[in-house]
Amino acid sequence: MSQVYDYYINGEWRKSASGDTISIPSPYMSNPVGVVQAISKEEIDEAVAGAKKAQKEWATLTVRERGEYLYQWIDNLLAAKEEIAEVIMKEVGKAHNDAIKEVERTADYIRYTIEEAYHMHGESMMGENFVGGSRKKVAIVHRVPLGVVLAIAPFNYPVNLSASKIAPALISGNAVVFKPATQGAISGIKMVEALHKTGLPKGVINLVTGRGSVIGDYLVEHRDINMISFTGGSNNGYRIAQKTKMIPLVMELGGKDPALVREDAELDYAADHIVAGAFSYSGQRCTAIKRVLVHESVADELVAKLQTKIEKLTVGSPEENCVIVPLIDNGSADFVQGLIDDAIEKQATLVTGNKREGNLIYPTLLDNVTPDMRIAWEEPFGPVLPVIRVKSDEEAVALANESEFGLQASIFTKDASKAFILAEQLETGSVQINGRTERGPDHFPFVGVKSSGTGTQGIRKSIESMTREKVTVLNLQ
Repeated sequence: MSQVYDYYINGEWRKSASGDTISIPSPYMSNPVGVVQAISKEEIDEAVAGAKKAQKEWATLTVRERGEYLYQWIDNLLAAKEEIAEVIMKEVGKAHNDAIKEVERTADYIRYTIEEAYHMHGESMMGENFVGGSRKKVAIVHRVPLGVVLAIAPFNYPVNLSASKIAPALISGNAVVFKPATQGAISGIKMVEALHKTGLPKGVINLVTGRGSVIGDYLVEHRDINMISFTGGSNNGYRIAQKTKMIPLVMELGGKDPALVREDAELDYAADHIVAGAFSYSGQRCTAIKRVLVHESVADELVAKLQTKIEKLTVGSPEENCVIVPLIDNGSADFVQGLIDDAIEKQATLVTGNKREGNLIYPTLLDNVTPDMRIAWEEPFGPVLPVIRVKSDEEAVALANESEFGLQASIFTKDASKAFILAEQLETGSVQINGRTERGPDHFPFVGVKSSGTGTQGIRKSIESMTREKVTVLNLQ
Protein backbone atom coordinates (compact mmCIF):
# COMPACT_ATOMS: atom_id res chain seq x y z
CA MET A 1 0.00 0.00 0.00
CA SER A 2 1.29 3.48 -0.91
CA GLN A 3 2.34 5.82 1.87
CA VAL A 4 -0.14 8.59 2.57
CA TYR A 5 1.39 12.04 3.09
CA ASP A 6 -0.29 14.84 5.03
CA TYR A 7 -0.40 18.51 4.22
CA TYR A 8 1.26 21.03 6.57
CA ILE A 9 -0.55 23.87 8.28
CA ASN A 10 0.28 25.98 11.33
CA GLY A 11 3.08 23.68 12.41
CA GLU A 12 1.01 20.46 12.13
CA TRP A 13 0.82 17.64 9.61
CA ARG A 14 -2.83 16.92 8.85
CA LYS A 15 -5.15 14.86 6.72
CA SER A 16 -7.79 16.75 4.80
CA ALA A 17 -11.24 16.84 6.35
CA SER A 18 -12.54 16.19 2.83
CA GLY A 19 -11.18 12.65 2.97
CA ASP A 20 -10.07 13.13 -0.65
CA THR A 21 -6.56 12.16 -1.77
CA ILE A 22 -4.47 12.11 -4.95
CA SER A 23 -2.29 9.17 -5.96
CA ILE A 24 1.11 10.23 -7.35
CA PRO A 25 2.31 7.96 -10.17
CA SER A 26 5.95 7.47 -11.11
CA PRO A 27 7.14 8.21 -14.64
CA TYR A 28 9.01 4.92 -14.78
CA MET A 29 7.73 2.59 -12.03
CA SER A 30 4.50 0.62 -12.09
CA ASN A 31 3.64 1.42 -8.47
CA PRO A 32 2.58 4.89 -7.23
CA VAL A 33 5.15 6.87 -5.28
CA GLY A 34 2.59 7.80 -2.64
CA VAL A 35 -0.68 9.56 -1.91
CA VAL A 36 -1.17 13.24 -0.99
CA GLN A 37 -4.10 15.15 0.45
CA ALA A 38 -6.63 16.93 -1.75
CA ILE A 39 -7.61 19.78 0.53
CA SER A 40 -10.69 21.97 0.39
CA LYS A 41 -11.23 25.72 -0.03
CA GLU A 42 -11.99 25.96 3.68
CA GLU A 43 -8.60 24.46 4.45
CA ILE A 44 -6.98 26.94 2.05
CA ASP A 45 -8.64 29.72 4.06
CA GLU A 46 -7.17 28.32 7.25
CA ALA A 47 -3.71 28.03 5.71
CA VAL A 48 -3.72 31.60 4.41
CA ALA A 49 -5.13 32.98 7.66
CA GLY A 50 -2.49 31.11 9.65
CA ALA A 51 0.26 32.49 7.46
CA LYS A 52 -1.11 36.02 7.71
CA LYS A 53 -1.17 35.86 11.49
CA ALA A 54 2.29 34.25 11.82
CA GLN A 55 3.90 36.75 9.45
CA LYS A 56 3.35 39.67 11.80
CA GLU A 57 5.55 38.19 14.51
CA TRP A 58 8.02 36.60 12.07
CA ALA A 59 8.70 40.04 10.58
CA THR A 60 9.69 41.39 14.01
CA LEU A 61 12.65 39.01 14.19
CA THR A 62 15.99 40.34 13.02
CA VAL A 63 17.30 39.08 9.71
CA ARG A 64 19.97 37.13 11.58
CA GLU A 65 17.39 35.46 13.80
CA ARG A 66 15.47 34.38 10.71
CA GLY A 67 18.73 33.28 9.13
CA GLU A 68 19.45 30.88 11.97
CA TYR A 69 16.34 28.88 11.11
CA LEU A 70 17.39 28.72 7.47
CA TYR A 71 20.92 27.60 8.37
CA GLN A 72 19.35 24.73 10.32
CA TRP A 73 17.19 23.98 7.28
CA ILE A 74 20.35 23.58 5.22
CA ASP A 75 21.79 21.10 7.72
CA ASN A 76 18.56 19.08 7.75
CA LEU A 77 18.33 19.00 3.95
CA LEU A 78 21.88 17.75 3.60
CA ALA A 79 21.39 15.15 6.34
CA ALA A 80 18.39 13.80 4.42
CA LYS A 81 19.70 14.31 0.89
CA GLU A 82 19.77 10.60 0.00
CA GLU A 83 16.16 10.16 1.11
CA ILE A 84 15.01 13.32 -0.65
CA ALA A 85 16.93 12.47 -3.82
CA GLU A 86 15.32 9.04 -3.96
CA VAL A 87 11.88 10.64 -3.76
CA ILE A 88 12.78 13.13 -6.51
CA MET A 89 14.02 10.27 -8.69
CA LYS A 90 10.91 8.16 -8.21
CA GLU A 91 8.41 11.01 -8.40
CA VAL A 92 9.67 13.01 -11.39
CA GLY A 93 12.03 10.52 -13.05
CA LYS A 94 15.23 12.52 -12.59
CA ALA A 95 18.52 10.61 -12.69
CA HIS A 96 19.66 9.73 -9.18
CA ASN A 97 22.95 11.62 -9.39
CA ASP A 98 21.14 14.69 -10.70
CA ALA A 99 18.61 14.43 -7.86
CA ILE A 100 21.46 14.42 -5.34
CA LYS A 101 22.94 17.48 -7.05
CA GLU A 102 19.56 19.21 -6.87
CA VAL A 103 19.45 18.86 -3.09
CA GLU A 104 23.05 20.06 -2.77
CA ARG A 105 22.40 23.00 -5.09
CA THR A 106 19.36 23.87 -2.98
CA ALA A 107 21.49 23.98 0.15
CA ASP A 108 23.94 26.30 -1.62
CA TYR A 109 21.04 28.48 -2.79
CA ILE A 110 19.63 28.87 0.71
CA ARG A 111 23.06 29.64 2.16
CA TYR A 112 23.75 32.36 -0.42
CA THR A 113 20.26 33.78 0.17
CA ILE A 114 20.93 34.16 3.89
CA GLU A 115 24.30 35.80 3.30
CA GLU A 116 22.91 38.12 0.63
CA ALA A 117 20.15 39.25 2.97
CA TYR A 118 22.70 39.92 5.71
CA HIS A 119 24.45 42.38 3.39
CA MET A 120 21.40 44.21 2.05
CA HIS A 121 21.67 47.47 3.98
CA GLY A 122 19.27 50.34 3.79
CA GLU A 123 20.34 53.83 2.83
CA SER A 124 19.93 57.37 3.98
CA MET A 125 19.36 60.39 1.75
CA MET A 126 20.04 63.99 2.59
CA GLY A 127 17.42 66.55 1.66
CA GLU A 128 20.08 69.13 0.81
CA ASN A 129 21.05 67.29 -2.39
CA PHE A 130 17.92 68.44 -4.21
CA VAL A 131 17.30 72.01 -5.31
CA GLY A 132 15.85 73.96 -2.40
CA GLY A 133 16.33 71.02 -0.06
CA SER A 134 17.52 71.24 3.51
CA ARG A 135 20.11 69.43 5.57
CA LYS A 136 17.42 69.23 8.25
CA LYS A 137 15.45 66.69 6.22
CA VAL A 138 16.81 63.12 6.08
CA ALA A 139 15.19 60.07 4.47
CA ILE A 140 15.85 56.58 5.81
CA VAL A 141 15.11 53.93 3.19
CA HIS A 142 14.84 50.23 3.95
CA ARG A 143 12.97 47.19 2.67
CA VAL A 144 9.96 45.60 4.36
CA PRO A 145 8.19 42.29 3.60
CA LEU A 146 5.07 42.17 1.45
CA GLY A 147 3.17 39.78 3.75
CA VAL A 148 2.00 36.36 2.58
CA VAL A 149 3.78 34.99 -0.49
CA LEU A 150 2.11 32.26 -2.56
CA ALA A 151 4.88 30.03 -3.95
CA ILE A 152 3.80 27.74 -6.80
CA ALA A 153 6.51 25.37 -8.01
CA PRO A 154 6.92 23.11 -11.09
CA PHE A 155 7.56 19.38 -11.28
CA ASN A 156 10.98 19.39 -12.94
CA TYR A 157 13.01 20.86 -10.05
CA PRO A 158 10.61 20.14 -7.19
CA VAL A 159 13.09 21.01 -4.42
CA ASN A 160 15.41 23.59 -5.95
CA LEU A 161 12.78 25.78 -7.61
CA SER A 162 10.60 25.56 -4.51
CA ALA A 163 13.42 26.70 -2.25
CA SER A 164 14.23 29.51 -4.68
CA LYS A 165 10.85 30.98 -3.75
CA ILE A 166 10.63 29.98 -0.09
CA ALA A 167 14.10 31.02 1.09
CA PRO A 168 14.01 34.64 -0.19
CA ALA A 169 10.47 35.03 1.12
CA LEU A 170 11.31 33.78 4.61
CA ILE A 171 14.63 35.58 5.07
CA SER A 172 12.95 38.88 4.19
CA GLY A 173 10.17 38.45 6.78
CA ASN A 174 7.30 37.08 4.70
CA ALA A 175 5.19 34.03 5.49
CA VAL A 176 4.68 31.47 2.71
CA VAL A 177 1.80 29.39 1.42
CA PHE A 178 3.56 26.75 -0.68
CA LYS A 179 1.74 24.88 -3.45
CA PRO A 180 4.05 22.29 -5.03
CA ALA A 181 3.27 20.75 -8.39
CA THR A 182 1.02 17.74 -7.86
CA GLN A 183 3.67 15.59 -9.58
CA GLY A 184 6.42 16.74 -7.25
CA ALA A 185 4.31 17.23 -4.14
CA ILE A 186 6.03 14.47 -2.16
CA SER A 187 9.44 15.99 -2.90
CA GLY A 188 8.07 19.31 -1.65
CA ILE A 189 6.72 17.64 1.47
CA LYS A 190 10.13 16.12 2.21
CA MET A 191 11.72 19.54 1.86
CA VAL A 192 9.24 21.08 4.27
CA GLU A 193 9.77 18.23 6.72
CA ALA A 194 13.40 19.39 6.92
CA LEU A 195 12.21 22.94 7.59
CA HIS A 196 9.69 21.80 10.20
CA LYS A 197 12.51 20.16 12.17
CA THR A 198 14.13 23.56 12.71
CA GLY A 199 11.31 24.59 15.05
CA LEU A 200 10.18 27.31 12.66
CA PRO A 201 7.31 29.27 14.23
CA LYS A 202 3.90 27.85 13.43
CA GLY A 203 2.23 29.21 10.33
CA VAL A 204 5.31 30.84 8.83
CA ILE A 205 5.14 28.24 6.09
CA ASN A 206 2.05 26.25 5.18
CA LEU A 207 2.13 23.57 2.49
CA VAL A 208 -1.07 22.85 0.58
CA THR A 209 -1.80 20.08 -1.91
CA GLY A 210 -4.91 19.50 -3.93
CA ARG A 211 -6.69 19.48 -7.23
CA GLY A 212 -6.16 22.54 -9.36
CA SER A 213 -9.80 22.50 -10.40
CA VAL A 214 -10.80 22.93 -6.74
CA ILE A 215 -8.14 25.14 -5.18
CA GLY A 216 -6.08 26.62 -8.06
CA ASP A 217 -8.04 29.75 -8.90
CA TYR A 218 -9.18 30.09 -5.30
CA LEU A 219 -5.58 30.31 -4.14
CA VAL A 220 -4.35 32.87 -6.66
CA GLU A 221 -7.42 35.07 -6.16
CA HIS A 222 -7.36 34.90 -2.36
CA ARG A 223 -7.61 38.39 -0.91
CA ASP A 224 -4.96 37.73 1.76
CA ILE A 225 -2.24 36.67 -0.67
CA ASN A 226 0.14 39.61 -1.11
CA MET A 227 2.51 38.32 -3.79
CA ILE A 228 2.74 35.32 -6.15
CA SER A 229 5.91 33.61 -7.34
CA PHE A 230 5.05 31.05 -10.02
CA THR A 231 7.08 28.74 -12.22
CA GLY A 232 5.27 26.70 -14.83
CA GLY A 233 3.70 26.73 -18.26
CA SER A 234 2.88 29.92 -20.13
CA ASN A 235 -0.82 29.11 -20.39
CA ASN A 236 -1.11 28.82 -16.63
CA GLY A 237 0.94 31.98 -16.26
CA TYR A 238 -1.49 33.94 -18.43
CA ARG A 239 -4.38 32.54 -16.40
CA ILE A 240 -2.81 33.64 -13.12
CA ALA A 241 -2.08 37.10 -14.50
CA GLN A 242 -5.71 37.50 -15.52
CA LYS A 243 -7.01 36.30 -12.15
CA THR A 244 -4.87 38.40 -9.84
CA LYS A 245 -5.41 42.08 -9.20
CA MET A 246 -2.98 44.66 -7.86
CA ILE A 247 -0.45 42.30 -6.29
CA PRO A 248 3.13 41.71 -7.46
CA LEU A 249 3.72 38.73 -9.75
CA VAL A 250 7.02 37.08 -10.62
CA MET A 251 6.57 34.31 -13.16
CA GLU A 252 9.05 32.02 -14.91
CA LEU A 253 7.21 30.45 -17.82
CA GLY A 254 7.99 28.53 -21.00
CA GLY A 255 10.81 28.91 -23.48
CA LYS A 256 11.86 28.08 -27.02
CA ASP A 257 15.53 28.87 -26.52
CA PRO A 258 17.49 29.05 -29.78
CA ALA A 259 21.16 28.29 -30.34
CA LEU A 260 22.55 30.50 -33.10
CA VAL A 261 25.57 28.87 -34.74
CA ARG A 262 27.54 31.24 -36.99
CA GLU A 263 29.80 30.13 -39.83
CA ASP A 264 32.91 30.86 -37.72
CA ALA A 265 31.84 28.80 -34.68
CA GLU A 266 34.01 26.09 -33.17
CA LEU A 267 31.67 23.27 -34.16
CA ASP A 268 32.86 20.51 -31.82
CA TYR A 269 32.55 22.87 -28.87
CA ALA A 270 29.16 24.13 -30.04
CA ALA A 271 27.87 20.58 -30.55
CA ASP A 272 28.90 19.57 -27.02
CA HIS A 273 27.04 22.49 -25.49
CA ILE A 274 23.99 22.11 -27.71
CA VAL A 275 23.56 18.42 -26.90
CA ALA A 276 24.03 19.01 -23.18
CA GLY A 277 21.66 21.97 -23.30
CA ALA A 278 18.99 20.21 -25.31
CA PHE A 279 18.89 16.73 -23.83
CA SER A 280 19.77 16.76 -20.12
CA TYR A 281 16.81 15.41 -18.12
CA SER A 282 15.21 14.58 -21.48
CA GLY A 283 14.85 18.26 -22.29
CA GLN A 284 12.34 18.84 -19.48
CA ARG A 285 13.78 22.24 -18.65
CA CYS A 286 12.48 25.69 -19.49
CA THR A 287 16.03 26.70 -20.39
CA ALA A 288 16.71 23.71 -22.63
CA ILE A 289 18.00 24.51 -26.12
CA LYS A 290 14.91 23.85 -28.20
CA ARG A 291 16.04 24.79 -31.71
CA VAL A 292 19.29 25.32 -33.61
CA LEU A 293 19.58 28.17 -36.12
CA VAL A 294 22.74 27.32 -38.04
CA HIS A 295 24.40 29.02 -41.00
CA GLU A 296 23.90 26.86 -44.07
CA SER A 297 27.64 26.81 -44.86
CA VAL A 298 28.41 24.76 -41.74
CA ALA A 299 25.07 23.02 -41.27
CA ASP A 300 26.06 19.63 -42.71
CA GLU A 301 29.15 19.44 -40.51
CA LEU A 302 27.28 20.52 -37.38
CA VAL A 303 24.41 18.09 -37.93
CA ALA A 304 26.89 15.21 -38.36
CA LYS A 305 28.60 16.12 -35.09
CA LEU A 306 25.26 16.47 -33.29
CA GLN A 307 24.17 13.06 -34.56
CA THR A 308 27.33 11.37 -33.31
CA LYS A 309 26.99 12.87 -29.86
CA ILE A 310 23.25 12.30 -29.57
CA GLU A 311 23.56 8.63 -30.47
CA LYS A 312 25.99 8.18 -27.57
CA LEU A 313 23.51 9.48 -24.99
CA THR A 314 22.41 6.91 -22.44
CA VAL A 315 18.72 6.02 -22.54
CA GLY A 316 16.71 4.25 -19.85
CA SER A 317 16.03 4.37 -16.13
CA PRO A 318 16.87 7.28 -13.83
CA GLU A 319 18.10 4.68 -11.36
CA GLU A 320 20.91 3.97 -13.84
CA ASN A 321 21.67 7.69 -14.16
CA CYS A 322 20.68 7.79 -17.82
CA VAL A 323 20.56 11.14 -19.59
CA ILE A 324 17.37 10.30 -21.48
CA VAL A 325 14.68 9.12 -19.07
CA PRO A 326 10.92 8.65 -19.39
CA LEU A 327 8.95 11.87 -19.66
CA ILE A 328 6.79 12.93 -16.74
CA ASP A 329 3.66 11.26 -18.15
CA ASN A 330 2.14 9.74 -21.27
CA GLY A 331 0.37 12.95 -22.21
CA SER A 332 3.70 14.76 -22.42
CA ALA A 333 5.14 11.96 -24.55
CA ASP A 334 2.10 12.10 -26.85
CA PHE A 335 2.64 15.83 -27.34
CA VAL A 336 6.34 15.42 -28.19
CA GLN A 337 5.56 12.56 -30.57
CA GLY A 338 2.94 14.73 -32.26
CA LEU A 339 5.54 17.44 -32.91
CA ILE A 340 7.94 14.89 -34.39
CA ASP A 341 5.24 13.35 -36.59
CA ASP A 342 4.12 16.74 -37.86
CA ALA A 343 7.67 17.70 -38.83
CA ILE A 344 8.34 14.44 -40.65
CA GLU A 345 5.03 14.67 -42.51
CA LYS A 346 6.09 18.14 -43.70
CA GLN A 347 9.41 16.80 -45.02
CA ALA A 348 11.82 17.45 -42.18
CA THR A 349 14.80 15.09 -42.30
CA LEU A 350 14.89 12.53 -39.50
CA VAL A 351 18.59 12.25 -38.64
CA THR A 352 18.26 10.00 -35.60
CA GLY A 353 15.67 8.97 -33.05
CA ASN A 354 11.88 8.85 -33.40
CA LYS A 355 11.68 5.73 -31.30
CA ARG A 356 9.23 5.45 -28.44
CA GLU A 357 8.61 3.01 -25.59
CA GLY A 358 5.63 4.19 -23.54
CA ASN A 359 6.55 7.63 -22.21
CA LEU A 360 10.24 7.10 -23.02
CA ILE A 361 11.13 8.99 -26.20
CA TYR A 362 14.59 8.38 -27.63
CA PRO A 363 16.65 11.49 -28.40
CA THR A 364 15.56 12.79 -31.76
CA LEU A 365 17.36 15.12 -34.19
CA LEU A 366 15.43 16.73 -37.04
CA ASP A 367 17.16 18.59 -39.87
CA ASN A 368 15.80 20.90 -42.56
CA VAL A 369 13.03 22.10 -40.29
CA THR A 370 11.00 24.94 -41.79
CA PRO A 371 8.76 27.63 -40.27
CA ASP A 372 5.56 25.85 -41.29
CA MET A 373 6.31 23.02 -38.84
CA ARG A 374 4.98 23.10 -35.28
CA ILE A 375 8.36 22.04 -33.87
CA ALA A 376 9.82 25.34 -35.11
CA TRP A 377 7.66 27.29 -32.63
CA GLU A 378 6.10 25.07 -29.95
CA GLU A 379 7.92 24.11 -26.77
CA PRO A 380 8.26 20.30 -26.66
CA PHE A 381 9.59 19.84 -23.10
CA GLY A 382 11.09 16.63 -24.37
CA PRO A 383 14.15 15.14 -26.11
CA VAL A 384 13.74 16.46 -29.65
CA LEU A 385 15.97 19.05 -31.35
CA PRO A 386 15.04 20.78 -34.62
CA VAL A 387 17.74 22.25 -36.88
CA ILE A 388 16.77 25.24 -39.00
CA ARG A 389 19.26 26.32 -41.69
CA VAL A 390 19.71 30.04 -42.26
CA LYS A 391 21.57 32.16 -44.81
CA SER A 392 22.61 35.01 -42.51
CA ASP A 393 22.79 36.37 -38.98
CA GLU A 394 19.86 38.62 -39.83
CA GLU A 395 17.68 35.64 -40.75
CA ALA A 396 18.68 33.80 -37.57
CA VAL A 397 17.81 36.79 -35.39
CA ALA A 398 14.50 37.31 -37.18
CA LEU A 399 13.49 33.67 -36.67
CA ALA A 400 14.58 33.76 -33.05
CA ASN A 401 12.58 36.91 -32.36
CA GLU A 402 9.47 35.72 -34.17
CA SER A 403 8.84 33.29 -31.31
CA GLU A 404 6.25 34.13 -28.67
CA PHE A 405 8.88 33.12 -26.09
CA GLY A 406 11.90 35.08 -24.89
CA LEU A 407 13.73 33.29 -22.11
CA GLN A 408 17.31 32.68 -23.24
CA ALA A 409 19.42 32.23 -26.37
CA SER A 410 22.91 30.96 -27.16
CA ILE A 411 25.32 32.36 -29.73
CA PHE A 412 28.31 30.30 -30.90
CA THR A 413 30.99 32.33 -32.66
CA LYS A 414 34.67 33.29 -32.49
CA ASP A 415 33.82 36.94 -33.15
CA ALA A 416 33.18 38.50 -29.74
CA SER A 417 32.20 41.87 -31.17
CA LYS A 418 29.60 40.29 -33.45
CA ALA A 419 28.32 38.20 -30.56
CA PHE A 420 27.58 41.31 -28.50
CA ILE A 421 25.84 42.97 -31.44
CA LEU A 422 23.61 39.92 -31.97
CA ALA A 423 22.97 39.58 -28.23
CA GLU A 424 21.55 43.09 -28.16
CA GLN A 425 19.22 42.25 -31.06
CA LEU A 426 17.78 39.09 -29.51
CA GLU A 427 14.48 39.53 -27.65
CA THR A 428 15.32 37.33 -24.67
CA GLY A 429 15.97 37.87 -20.99
CA SER A 430 19.48 36.40 -21.19
CA VAL A 431 21.97 35.53 -23.92
CA GLN A 432 24.73 32.97 -23.46
CA ILE A 433 27.78 33.59 -25.63
CA ASN A 434 29.60 30.34 -26.40
CA GLY A 435 27.69 28.38 -23.81
CA ARG A 436 24.46 26.44 -23.44
CA THR A 437 21.31 28.05 -22.12
CA GLU A 438 20.88 27.34 -18.40
CA ARG A 439 19.45 28.83 -15.25
CA GLY A 440 22.51 29.33 -13.09
CA PRO A 441 24.56 30.54 -11.41
CA ASP A 442 21.65 31.23 -9.11
CA HIS A 443 22.79 34.71 -8.07
CA PHE A 444 22.66 35.95 -11.67
CA PRO A 445 19.46 37.79 -12.66
CA PHE A 446 17.05 35.37 -14.36
CA VAL A 447 14.62 37.10 -16.68
CA GLY A 448 11.93 36.05 -19.12
CA VAL A 449 10.24 38.37 -21.61
CA LYS A 450 7.15 37.96 -23.79
CA SER A 451 5.48 34.61 -22.97
CA SER A 452 8.49 33.49 -20.97
CA GLY A 453 7.63 35.41 -17.85
CA THR A 454 7.48 38.62 -15.92
CA GLY A 455 9.70 40.04 -13.22
CA THR A 456 13.27 39.11 -12.35
CA GLN A 457 14.58 36.24 -10.24
CA GLY A 458 18.07 35.50 -8.98
CA ILE A 459 18.85 35.58 -5.28
CA ARG A 460 19.11 39.32 -4.65
CA LYS A 461 16.43 40.10 -7.22
CA SER A 462 14.10 37.55 -5.62
CA ILE A 463 14.53 39.14 -2.21
CA GLU A 464 13.81 42.55 -3.73
CA SER A 465 10.70 41.24 -5.49
CA MET A 466 9.31 39.95 -2.18
CA THR A 467 9.87 43.22 -0.35
CA ARG A 468 9.11 46.89 -0.94
CA GLU A 469 10.94 50.04 -0.09
CA LYS A 470 9.74 52.03 2.88
CA VAL A 471 10.82 55.61 3.43
CA THR A 472 10.87 57.31 6.83
CA VAL A 473 11.61 61.02 6.70
CA LEU A 474 13.27 62.61 9.72
CA ASN A 475 12.70 66.35 10.07
CA LEU A 476 15.41 67.75 12.31
CA GLN A 477 14.56 70.60 14.65
